[in-house]
Amino acid sequence: MSDEDKFSIEDGTLLIKFARDNIENFLKNDRRMIVPDEIREKFGDKYGVFVTLNKFGYPDNPLRGCIGYIEPKFALYDVIHRVSVSSATEDPRFPSVSIEEMDNIVIELSILTPPELIEVDVPKDYLDKIVIGRDGLIVEKGMRRGLLLPQVPVEHDRNWDVETYLKHTCNKAWLGDNDWKDIKTTKIYSFQAILMEEKSPRGEVVRKYIK
Repeated sequence: MSDEDKFSIEDGTLLIKFARDNIENFLKNDRRMIVPDEIREKFGDKYGVFVTLNKFGYPDNPLRGCIGYIEPKFALYDVIHRVSVSSATEDPRFPSVSIEEMDNIVIELSILTPPELIEVDVPKDYLDKIVIGRDGLIVEKGMRRGLLLPQVPVEHDRNWDVETYLKHTCNKAWLGDNDWKDIKTTKIYSFQAILMEEKSPRGEVVRKYIK
């Protein structure tokens, strides 16, 4: 069974409700909720996960916060328990979300497959090995590391090609536009994501497909 087949819409609904309840409990009571037994028992396998908060009712649902773990080092429920609150309160690009705002926020969940190193002989090989809409990217050089989820190059009418995608992933790691071409010192990894999202705040959860 593939990783994608392991997660049904019912699973996504449980996990996103858990993320929302956890955020709202923290915003109201300044503490994370206790993990329900059902969540703990059902989602104990290790995965990398990102929780994304988007404003609802605006064109393209603009970003309000996004935090996650790349590597599958912790149980799925544990990561969501941590990063759901972090996405609402610790994303350095935004002020903390208020409890009132949660009525106008939709939650998106990205469950990641393990990153795999993309091996190339020359930089242009990346252009054939990376597929827009399928692959998320991680760029690593020395102590610097940046990640972009697979939905980033196609959402909000970006329509990036692979080279543009590589450039922006380098920028996320505070590297230059062309550092991806330095194949001796820069490593590039790809991964895929199982995406679930609310259609409206506290509304139906659907599987998200990248177009």
